[in-house]
Amino acid sequence: MTDPFARFAEWFAAAAASEPNDPNAMALATATPDGRPAVRIVLLKAWDARGFVFYTNLDSRKGVEIAANPFVHLDFHWKSLRRQVRVDGRAEPVTDAEADAYFASRARASQLGAWASDQSRPLVDRAAFDARLAAATVRFAGGPVPRPPRWSGFRVVPDAIEFWQDRDFRHHERALFTRDGDGWREGLLFP
Repeated sequence: MTDPFARFAEWFAAAAASEPNDPNAMALATATPDGRPAVRIVLLKAWDARGFVFYTNLDSRKGVEIAANPFVHLDFHWKSLRRQVRVDGRAEPVTDAEADAYFASRARASQLGAWASDQSRPLVDRAAFDARLAAATVRFAGGPVPRPPRWSGFRVVPDAIEFWQDRDFRHHERALFTRDGDGWREGLLFP
């Protein structure tokens, strides 16, 4: 199989059928321009042959780091399946239409939370957030909640995708797909 997205579809379907919580959870690693790394868990919200999409506040730590250095790494770890998918690539902004459509699909409470939160910024106490949430609730009472201007998404366009399958005695199976022009080249890695 020389299409990493076809393999990802199979593995993701297996994870969706077996993982008890958030089979779409993925670790996202970013780095500052001077190379200081950070990693956190985010949720995959869409994917296709163009890449893997997640959403965030653009002023969050990850948003700021991606703006300065768009090269990121994703890691899906499905422990119950003893599988991992690693993705190296470049984060590119999704279109406003994509961000608007996804934002509109979110629960209203999540939409209001996006307005209330200055994600990753210091918070004096929980009451300060609760007050901002109450203000957003009043502001948008009786109507739809529009997408905040600093809330959007990124598509990680992969340069390389590795599929890791656990094997006994640490004799793991590792298949690496690397971008080759408009296609992909498949190879193996030592365990």
